[in-house]
Amino acid sequence: MVGLDAQGYVVLPWDAGVDRWAKAAWDAAQTLDMTEKRHGETWFVGVDALPNAGDGSIGGMPLSGRWEGMIDPPDHWHKAQLSIVYPGYPQQDAGESDAAHRYRRDRDAAHLDGLLPEGPDKRRHLREPHGFILGLPLSDVTDSPLVVWPGSHRVIATAFARAYDGIGPAAYGDLDVTEVYQAARREVFETCQRVELPARRGEATLLHRHLIHGVAPWGDGGEPRPIAYFRPLIDPMDWL
Repeated sequence: MVGLDAQGYVVLPWDAGVDRWAKAAWDAAQTLDMTEKRHGETWFVGVDALPNAGDGSIGGMPLSGRWEGMIDPPDHWHKAQLSIVYPGYPQQDAGESDAAHRYRRDRDAAHLDGLLPEGPDKRRHLREPHGFILGLPLSDVTDSPLVVWPGSHRVIATAFARAYDGIGPAAYGDLDVTEVYQAARREVFETCQRVELPARRGEATLLHRHLIHGVAPWGDGGEPRPIAYFRPLIDPMDWL
């Protein structure tokens, strides 16, 4: 992806069209049922929650921005995720292990999108090969921002190229990559710097699909922090 090779992410400056889209998206969000939250009622996940059209437009506002020319746009934009973080994030859910809660609190729940935990032992498999991650803040609240580890996309790409060597792309999802993923993530923590990205409405964040990222714990703010995310799927052959 153009412009993402060095750091694995870019924060795109304020754009009037993006700001209009974000306002329309937040207006549409007010009609949604957002009662089901996680982590002690401090995070609304909202996967496929926003009612945008297949061209990305919402409420009559077209989806366009400075990311055009940097990505291969999908033929059909999926319904965007609406991720809303609330004051106090993260609290510990009932049934959530102490270790899982500490990781979310102390390591920002750092993760690679597309690796889904399966079975009682939550073994990781590549089930959702995303092409990129486009984040569009829907307000000016910057508390509990997106967190990235610049350069982590190169660590991940190297580790998974080795893991999938000799395996056809159609079988990528069948391979248990739990240990590969955990080792690569440890390397990221040891070698890559943690960076917070407190973007505001009208700006955009574009992440490489292999970039390790997470969400910082809540600070002092009093208003929820909403972001819309597009993560279109691509062919597994193109994921590496």
